[in-house]
Amino acid sequence: ARHLCLLFSAPLLRPRPSLTCKAGPEIQAFVIPHSHMDVGWVYTVQESMHAYASNVYSSVVEELSRVKSRKFIAVEQEFFRLWWVNVATDWHKKQVGQLLKEGRLEFIIGGQVMHDEAVTDVDDAILQLTEGHGFLYETFGVRPRFGWHVDPFGASATTPVLFALAGFDAHLISRIDYDLKDDMQKNKKLQFVWRGSPSLKEKQEIFTHTMDQFSYCTPSYLPFSNRSGFYWNGVALFPDPPKDGIYPNMSLPVTKETVELYAQTMVDNIKQRAQWFRTSHVLWPWGCDKQFFNASVQFMNMDVIMNYINTHSDKYGVAVQYATLQDYFQTVHQTNLSWDVRGNQDFLPYSTEPFQAWTGFYGSRNVLKGVARRASSLLYAAESLFTRYRISYPNGPVQKEWALDKLKALRWAVSEVQHHDGITGTESPKVADMYMEHLMQGMMGAEELLAAVFLLPQTLELSNDIHHTPQTRSTTHIIVYNPLAWNISTYINISVAYAMAVVLDDDGKAVPAQIQQSMESSTVYDLFFVVELGGLQYRMYIVQFPQSHCDTGSACGATHVARVVTFKKKNVSQWKRTGRKLLPVLNECYKLMFDQETNLLHSITDRQMRVRVQQDFWEYEANGDVHSGPISDNYIFTANGSAIPAYKSVAMEIVPGKVVSEIRQYFYREEEDKNHTYSVVTRVPVGFEGRLACFRLEQSYKVGPLEINRETVFRTRTSLKNNRTLFTDNNGYQMMKRTYKTFVNNTIARNYYPMVRAAYIQDDSSRVVFLSERAHGVASLSQGQLEVMLHRRLWNNQEWNLGYNLTLNDSSVVRPVLWMMLGSPSALSSIYQQEALQLQHRPVVMPIDQPQIVPDMPHPSFFSPLSYSPSCIHLSLLYYVLNISYSYARYACLNVYISFLGLNAPIRT
Repeated sequence: ARHLCLLFSAPLLRPRPSLTCKAGPEIQAFVIPHSHMDVGWVYTVQESMHAYASNVYSSVVEELSRVKSRKFIAVEQEFFRLWWVNVATDWHKKQVGQLLKEGRLEFIIGGQVMHDEAVTDVDDAILQLTEGHGFLYETFGVRPRFGWHVDPFGASATTPVLFALAGFDAHLISRIDYDLKDDMQKNKKLQFVWRGSPSLKEKQEIFTHTMDQFSYCTPSYLPFSNRSGFYWNGVALFPDPPKDGIYPNMSLPVTKETVELYAQTMVDNIKQRAQWFRTSHVLWPWGCDKQFFNASVQFMNMDVIMNYINTHSDKYGVAVQYATLQDYFQTVHQTNLSWDVRGNQDFLPYSTEPFQAWTGFYGSRNVLKGVARRASSLLYAAESLFTRYRISYPNGPVQKEWALDKLKALRWAVSEVQHHDGITGTESPKVADMYMEHLMQGMMGAEELLAAVFLLPQTLELSNDIHHTPQTRSTTHIIVYNPLAWNISTYINISVAYAMAVVLDDDGKAVPAQIQQSMESSTVYDLFFVVELGGLQYRMYIVQFPQSHCDTGSACGATHVARVVTFKKKNVSQWKRTGRKLLPVLNECYKLMFDQETNLLHSITDRQMRVRVQQDFWEYEANGDVHSGPISDNYIFTANGSAIPAYKSVAMEIVPGKVVSEIRQYFYREEEDKNHTYSVVTRVPVGFEGRLACFRLEQSYKVGPLEINRETVFRTRTSLKNNRTLFTDNNGYQMMKRTYKTFVNNTIARNYYPMVRAAYIQDDSSRVVFLSERAHGVASLSQGQLEVMLHRRLWNNQEWNLGYNLTLNDSSVVRPVLWMMLGSPSALSSIYQQEALQLQHRPVVMPIDQPQIVPDMPHPSFFSPLSYSPSCIHLSLLYYVLNISYSYARYACLNVYISFLGLNAPIRT
């Protein structure tokens, strides 16, 4: 245990006269007015601004200015910034500044959104936090000091570390497992010191407050009325506010007849909460979703109740006051108590009752999850490239203001989608479309910026190899950029329209390449070629398409023409003796054996270590009728029994190559089906001995469209003795050990965990690792088994879901990618994190028609790789260097976060 006083900086939490301890009522309640405003969910951001969000800040500022005792906390910066820029008058802006100085308006979290904690990547959580904090510091000179994560569906151990690193003094959470919260309430353990990082430990600990069973909303039950309690402005209406000002479910006004009834209800609830905490100070959140759009009627009624309670405090034993989190946490701090310490355990998964495991959203809206991560990676690439450009060409032709506008749009879009009803996939279809539109527009702008930088003047001297190339049909120029800080050697894949191609690098040298028939179309070919790039380096490659036969010794010889070998379709019902006829596919690191009786993977050998491995698709059948039992929806996964095989037959093609060997497996729902429902393509890199690419087995999936009420998993069964123990990453930051637990109900769903970047199973001698480029749900439900949920399509007749259009009738086809690695735990522990980042930040590939040549311009110096690029360091953020970004770089200074891959410990310099 540690004293809370050790966690706070004295200048921040200096005592205020109004909070001086004195004799008084037994319980002191801190009434914290707030409005929970989802940045998307059922309604788009634009709809929410129109219906209520603009009025929240306008009316709150007006009401705080009228009465000095009133206070308010503001959370989601996206809504506040839109109000500040588009709605607030000069008077409003002046008053906001004054209220901040007085401590009566307090920004909490300060991020663009209240980000999800299960399926967000740590880099994106940092991004959205930085985006909001930068605006606040630039505009007001303030920095938020407290977390308020009241609505994410479970709490990760990464978030308290991130908030501690950001200088927060305390953190507040709410949604944790129902039975755990009940136990913590009974034992008064809702408050503790959280050390979320196993490496940083007490260096980045933070005092954490867990909200009780009433969560962040004011209790809605009024024993003397059939209306909701303490919400006098009622419920927001969409799309337009009512012209008569009468909103649904407006609470009973406070009058002489009702004030005592209201006061007694509030006091009873305060005393009930007080029983669950160690101090006599009660945090009483006043507000809920979409509240305070009419702050006048809200404060006018609450003022009367609070004055009545304080006037009769001797009778009630309770005193109440408007407060911010600063007020509450400082008062708790002054009690000088010692608190239990919690290690790096998280609060995942999250269940609200036995059949309500919120593990479905780990896999909901797979397409959106993929686009969000691609947008984040593109933003990272664009920012790092433009940073190097500005270093070399501070007055270059790519204008700083234009470039920063492009980056800002994508930063906003990537930040926005991290909302806990965004990347989670728990939003309505029109909100998902909004996120997708903002992401795609932002990505287009970033690609314009990349093109502008790439097309800088450059001299391309071609060697004599080109003169040996036959006359060509056409030429394509490909620019490939490595956004990582270390050297890479890998392959890239582009689609071409011709059956033969020659690839030349920027020195005119022929590059090892491979061309083959695409599995997608008979008129398209896949061209693979090897790229060697230094840290933050880009190179140009020329792809030529010969018209005639290639001469011996010409550049064509560097391109291997791979042939597709087709195997007979195998029906599951006709499988006989498996494991007798095995077909090997080899590279320098692995030997994969495929069973010709089943067309499935049989085993993988890593040097001398052989592991049985079988992979295929399975489905969970979900219940869609609330009258027949528990259901699955956007949020919840309720397994209606064990998963069943999702196929009746399997076809296979193998493409032996000299850059990559490809195994294509097609899974048919029924034996007679002509079109497959699922496919997986496993790519085995060839010719990369001694390099990381050799260890990487890339698997690309095609899933869907699914039948209604199906949840599809890709299951890998191995001979490992892992005792159903799984390791998953926490937001891509640190690995968490997940031990299988047995429950009376819903055991399958409650053993699912989020995988953001990595998951693995292992025994004493072997480890099987999966790396992902988007979030998924993952579980180990049997010995040696690991399954990844790839896609969900659900419909149910629950009134609440139907009313908000949250049934997840997702008929899309999804194409996620996983990298699989196999080896000893000691061998893989040193490389899998680096590989996860390489999957996250794959080379940016941009085809261009012709490079633009402008005379008398020097060759750009940032064309060359970094002079020092150790593979153990990842430059996580690099966009404030040399003050190229917003003016609040003065606050951020040199905001470069460096992740030491062996320690999982980002530091700031």
